[in-house]
Amino acid sequence: MSDTRLLPERVAAVARDDTPLLDLRVERKCYDGRIVLADIALQVARGEIVCLVGPSGCGKSTLLRIVAGLDGDYRGGVRLDGQPLDGPSARIGVIFQEPRLLPWLSVADNVGFAAGSRATRGSRHGRAAEVERLLAEAGLAGQGALLPSALSGGMAQRAAIARGLFGEPELLLLDEPFSAVDALTRMRLQTLLLGVVQRHGTAAIVVTHDLDEALYLGDRVLMLGADPGRIDEAVQVDIERPRDRRDARLAALRGRLLDAFHRLHDAGD
Repeated sequence: MSDTRLLPERVAAVARDDTPLLDLRVERKCYDGRIVLADIALQVARGEIVCLVGPSGCGKSTLLRIVAGLDGDYRGGVRLDGQPLDGPSARIGVIFQEPRLLPWLSVADNVGFAAGSRATRGSRHGRAAEVERLLAEAGLAGQGALLPSALSGGMAQRAAIARGLFGEPELLLLDEPFSAVDALTRMRLQTLLLGVVQRHGTAAIVVTHDLDEALYLGDRVLMLGADPGRIDEAVQVDIERPRDRRDARLAALRGRLLDAFHRLHDAGD
């Protein structure tokens, strides 16, 4: 069973500061003359995991790009720890749907590739030690010398998780991170991600089409509607961890989300 205890220093930080880690407002986001996001207000607390679900085209990935500082063409604003965010930040890590490992670099070098940006502080030895530690946490101990071509899909995504956590980001953004792997590997990676994120005290926003995944991972699940994208339903998941995927309470929350999804689908017809 994974140890999901927070590091003591991160617990202390949470206790002494009630300011939300992320404060996001999107009054309007347009693309090719079409409003794709409107009236979005989202706050994420330190250590909180928020999952975004909804129909294709509702703007979930666009919302992640805004938070990541990769899309500034919108009306609104992003604050990280109370400070305006105007571009990519060393305090935000990103994990994509595909691992996106550089094929000519070893696994270890891929994980530490951000050393020139997010983690310039510290010695080369210290950065190498951090890479080794993250690989071990991701279940890739002793695999750092391999090239990405030698990895299975699940192993490659484990490396991507380790890379996303390199430099100790305070917020992790994940865009359908497990959609390309089989169901059993997906469940294992979900449990791995949850354990690693909670040990580091990292907040996370996870985009997924899988309601079961959202309810297993999330402290909150937000259902986005479309045309324009907006938060239509918010579900608080007050169920202790580790969660049993067969828990009847999760099934009840899944039913609520399905009702919201069908309501949105019917409204769009």
